[in-house]
Amino acid sequence: MNTKNCYEIFKRFQKKNPHPTTELKYNSHFELLIAVILSAQATDVSVNKATEKLFKIAPTPKKMLALGEKKLKEHIKTIGLYNTKAKNILKTCEILTKQFDSKIPDDRKDLESLPGVGRKTANVILNTAFNQHTIAVDTHIFRVANRIGLANSKNREAVEQQLLKKVPDLYLKNAHHWLVLHGRYVCVARKPKCPECIIADLCEYPNKTEAL
Repeated sequence: MNTKNCYEIFKRFQKKNPHPTTELKYNSHFELLIAVILSAQATDVSVNKATEKLFKIAPTPKKMLALGEKKLKEHIKTIGLYNTKAKNILKTCEILTKQFDSKIPDDRKDLESLPGVGRKTANVILNTAFNQHTIAVDTHIFRVANRIGLANSKNREAVEQQLLKKVPDLYLKNAHHWLVLHGRYVCVARKPKCPECIIADLCEYPNKTEAL
């Protein structure tokens, strides 16, 4: 995709949604981190339902540790992979209290040292909590970027790097959220809603769906 069309795509995204953000609900950097860990292979809706009660009683690493594994699992048992996630969350809370004074680090290396935190999760935290220009390539972004012509790779990190080079600096801060929301509600996997799409004329996807 040429630079002019790429710029226009994000210009339209911004006009439609000037202040995009994650659909995960949280009140602190710590709560955001826990929510993102829980969101792996799970919907934001399911995570929000679980954390609504969880964060009321365990809004800090120390209180989460005090909750213990059994009670934590009770709160998150409706979320996929909850057994592994519970163990990772408690290990992460232990590291946060001992090494980071219960604060969420704003450094990629430190974030990725936490159990349950990979590159994608670290990118979400760096972007959403610390306003860094990162793009977390999840299922939606991977599909959308390849489909519309912003990237061309079967490797997620390669897609991330291509997007970081392609997206204009002016729009990099919010690009992650726009692409996620576009993939979640418009450029859906099985049958993209091309007739409703605000960038359909710029998209390079050859098999666009037609209006009924």
